Amino acid sequence: MIGATANHPYWVGGSLPIESNSYITRQADRDFYQGLKAGKFCCVLNSRQMGKSSLRVRVMKQLQAEGLICAFVDLTGIGKEDVTPEKWYAGVIHSLVNSCQLSQHLNWRAWWKEQQALLPPVQRLRLFIEEILLVEFKEKIVIFVDEIDRVLSQNFSLDDFFALIRFFYNQRADHPEYRRLTFALLGVATPSDLIQDKTQTPFNVGQAIALPGFQFHEALPLAIGLQSRIDDSKHVLQEILDWTGGQPFLTQKVCQLVAQHRSSDERLKSEAIASLIQTHIIENWEAQDEPEHLRTIRDRLFRNEQQLGQLLGIYHHILQHGDIEADGSPEQTELRLSGLVVQRQGRLSVSNRIYQQVFSQAWVQRQLEKLRPYSAAFTAWVTSAGQDESRLLRGQALQEAIQWSRYHNLSSSDYFLAASQALETRDVQRALVVQAEESQILADVNQTLETTHHKAEAKLSKLSEQSTLVPMVGF
Repeated sequence: MIGATANHPYWVGGSLPIESNSYITRQADRDFYQGLKAGKFCCVLNSRQMGKSSLRVRVMKQLQAEGLICAFVDLTGIGKEDVTPEKWYAGVIHSLVNSCQLSQHLNWRAWWKEQQALLPPVQRLRLFIEEILLVEFKEKIVIFVDEIDRVLSQNFSLDDFFALIRFFYNQRADHPEYRRLTFALLGVATPSDLIQDKTQTPFNVGQAIALPGFQFHEALPLAIGLQSRIDDSKHVLQEILDWTGGQPFLTQKVCQLVAQHRSSDERLKSEAIASLIQTHIIENWEAQDEPEHLRTIRDRLFRNEQQLGQLLGIYHHILQHGDIEADGSPEQTELRLSGLVVQRQGRLSVSNRIYQQVFSQAWVQRQLEKLRPYSAAFTAWVTSAGQDESRLLRGQALQEAIQWSRYHNLSSSDYFLAASQALETRDVQRALVVQAEESQILADVNQTLETTHHKAEAKLSKLSEQSTLVPMVGF
């Protein structure tokens, strides 16, 4: 993480400190604050490094200043190695006790063990919130749960955890004291991810807080850090946003690069910004991606090998056409959660120019070639614009490729296997036609032979009859 300094007031990576001058206030800040203050359950679900944690820090501070009790649970801190449901729920309660400063007059570990023989972990969490938090505090209580996507990688189901949050929400209708309790969920997930068991009611409560990239009017405070070094800092800021698409991490990073690499008597031009970004971010990006950002996107795409082909195919289609219609499919949702693409006005497009150059068509092609065991034949076929049928697969090679494809969701634009199957079908049909023609010829020959045979037999029979009619000549 690269922190801000007096000379370079930008913060690259991690949550911005509450006193940071480079924090950018967005509409999400107002929506999140007002929603929680009004007692609404809120969800901030987005890709990584979009400013979720910094948003949480700021809004918590605002609410605490107004007398609300704010508890914070970071699921990353609970871990997942050798973690059982018992330990996981105990970790949640430990976070609640610490952030609410209850440890001085509550021996929560003893309380937890007393309930152990009577209730499962999720019921103990419910009891803790109902009989301790809501009793100890008469103010409004907001429980922030960050990194909720961590629950998706646990080796046990945490559906009951989110079902419990929904239970608290539903209790408001009959029990007024629950109206003082509010939850805020933050992480890289969708509401449908939170309860995996499809027999349970989906997690369908809470106000979704949109967290898009910085707009120019929002990002103007960032220009202040450029003024002492660059003429027309607002123009330079606009150039930076044109490259980053307002992505918070990249915008802070490029601002810092510009501030560090320009002197006060130089007017920064578009070409200079492009060169700076090319040199320090795009070129050899895997080696110089510090703090890690681009590799995080790549790793998110590659985490499910069976889905990778489909994701790359959709993304490649976006690169080719500029955008595609958003249909809310799981694959499109996964691309959005990676941060690589963004939805605008019902269309999916690449989030920014930096991503477009790093994860380019050439990069996608290389990844697809690594995926396909038939990549050489596929590439040659594509190069021929689909005209060179000698590159298509046949026989055993085709069957092996089809078998492989069943475990890898290929892009709908990958017509190679379909073309190979169509060619093999035509070959089989031609072979069948030839076989039918040969069978007909053979049948005709057999018919001719049989007719000739019958004629020969008839002729022999007639000759035999004629020979019996010849009179005997005596001696």
